[in-house]
Amino acid sequence: MLNLAFEKRVVINAALENWVASPSAGVFRKRLAFSEGPTGHVTSIVKYEKGADFSAHKHPLGEEILVLEGVFSDETGDYGAGTYIRNPPGSQHTPFSKEGCTIFVKLNQFSERDDQFVRVDATQSKWLPGIGGLQVMPLHEFEHEHVALVKWPAKEVFQPHRHFGGEEILVLSGEFCDEYGRYPANTWIRSPHQSQHHPFVEQETIIFVKTGHLPLSGY
Repeated sequence: MLNLAFEKRVVINAALENWVASPSAGVFRKRLAFSEGPTGHVTSIVKYEKGADFSAHKHPLGEEILVLEGVFSDETGDYGAGTYIRNPPGSQHTPFSKEGCTIFVKLNQFSERDDQFVRVDATQSKWLPGIGGLQVMPLHEFEHEHVALVKWPAKEVFQPHRHFGGEEILVLSGEFCDEYGRYPANTWIRSPHQSQHHPFVEQETIIFVKTGHLPLSGY
């Protein structure tokens, strides 16, 4: 088990982590959170080398993907960088990448009732005005869970706030900051239920954000 104490804050700069080979040739990963078993909780960065594929597998409690680089593919289509994908509980696919890709992946973390297939090309979607100078691109909502991209303009300071159901961030570009530290691109941050912070940036920054999805107590 890795980083499954959900009452604790976790910060990992994935850029500093080593790639570890997966069971499939040409597919490598950096695990951020992990538990064993067919319904194990998994959060990771995964890299497919050119021409690599992964065997057919099921998603007992769903799969969530953000394509970071290259083109990720399966039998449903080809998905370039900036594509957000949700495959619901019980779905199955056989992924591959002809030209190579890097993806952010979360496995077995859905409600069984969250049964939507989602495909959002963030490069073609519009930014919406958020609080202050922020721009927001909603990706998915289900009950208390909210998923979005958020663009911060340089020098933006957000109000202090608390996270019901926790908050999870992957910094995609720039540098995200709060009173606890500074987080460059490729940093993954998971903050527990009822945690609080006062975020800001000094340069334009884009983050992937999930809120309201974590256990309300320890795992």
